[in-house]
Amino acid sequence: MGKHEVARPAVFLDRDGVINRVAIRNGTPHPPSHIEEFELYEDVPDGCARLKAANFLLVVITNQPDVGRGTQSREAVEAMNLKMQSALPLLDRIEICYHAGERYGQPCGCRKPRPGLILRAVAELNIDPRRSYVIGDRWRDVDCARAAGCRAILIQRGYKETLREAPDFTVANFNDAVSAVLRDAGSLRTACIWRWPLNRLEGMTERLLDLPVKIFADGADLQGIAELSRQPYIHGLTTNPTLMRKVGLTDYESFARAVLKEVKSKPISFEVFSDDFSEMHRQALKIHEWQENIYVKIPITNTSGESSVPLIERLAGEGVKLNITAMLTPRQVTAVAAVLDPSVRSILSVFAGRIADTGVDPSPIMKESLAIVRALPNAELLWASVREVLNVFQAAACGCHIVTVPHDILKKLLELAGKDLDELSLDTVRMFHRDAVAAGFKL
Repeated sequence: MGKHEVARPAVFLDRDGVINRVAIRNGTPHPPSHIEEFELYEDVPDGCARLKAANFLLVVITNQPDVGRGTQSREAVEAMNLKMQSALPLLDRIEICYHAGERYGQPCGCRKPRPGLILRAVAELNIDPRRSYVIGDRWRDVDCARAAGCRAILIQRGYKETLREAPDFTVANFNDAVSAVLRDAGSLRTACIWRWPLNRLEGMTERLLDLPVKIFADGADLQGIAELSRQPYIHGLTTNPTLMRKVGLTDYESFARAVLKEVKSKPISFEVFSDDFSEMHRQALKIHEWQENIYVKIPITNTSGESSVPLIERLAGEGVKLNITAMLTPRQVTAVAAVLDPSVRSILSVFAGRIADTGVDPSPIMKESLAIVRALPNAELLWASVREVLNVFQAAACGCHIVTVPHDILKKLLELAGKDLDELSLDTVRMFHRDAVAAGFKL
């Protein structure tokens, strides 16, 4: 786990009564005794897919005290879990407590309502509990959510039991629980984006680290690259031939090697510049050998519009970490995702800023692309061509893994993000007045 890797949100799912049906006897739910009785609720597979598409990790947390009591076998529980995983391949983890509780001489910290199951997954999967949810059907699930610092959603199944803590939302079924998560997560994300403390400079680094997206600095100024690479809120760096040309660079390799003396561990991307696929391959292998933290940028096509996908497949198969660049459509993302090696790290750069330049909102395209990329465990979606500070927060709101930010926009982000609008209005008036006086205007 990288020191500054951004923690992800999760949805913690109770099993019996949430994912699969239970038998209700005298108002009390009872889990299935045999694998033949294990039956998923119909709305669960689609609901899990919706949560995954919104960039949530999915973790099952389940008490199975009958094992500790000796009335159920561990093998039977594990067989049911295998059946569940087969039906729900999007699950990231299952956390189980087999203890029967203190009444049976089995005290533990993992049996709900204690938060041990959640805390274990938080530590292992780098989960942010403040942005996470628990979907349950009993008071234990609600209390567990409270103890772990998560939001609680209760599916009301009509049991005869009294809640000890109030859930954040009460719903009728799993589908409604998912909708509640997605609505609430959107409002929380908006609050995170737009309600930063007005004392911006104090703790700014910490607040940037709290953003649910990794910031990569994008530029070709060696001094700027060196300074930014040392900032904890910068998780990686990128450059390209156009940026290099703008600052007057003519020796590509000398510049790259000077940069690599400064950037030794954070990921950094350098782009091939040939238009011929065989020469692109040679350049990619050479760049790849310079340093371990390098991602080689490959454009999605050459200048004739010929697809780079065969080259991408070849390089991925050779273990080259790639940054596929200049993509603008989900179709392109799909073609690339189909040929990447899932064991090799990769970045898929979609130029959201260029999409916006055409008058099209890039956010739906980025969300669709994210759903495609999610099938690859070592691939990340990058929001590229940032034009303004707002784009950084749009990338975060979409669930993108990375956003590349030019050096000048980074400066503006640090200066203006979260600034009080009345204060900014006054600064603007003062600027107009100052410049008018400096110009010596008279009427």
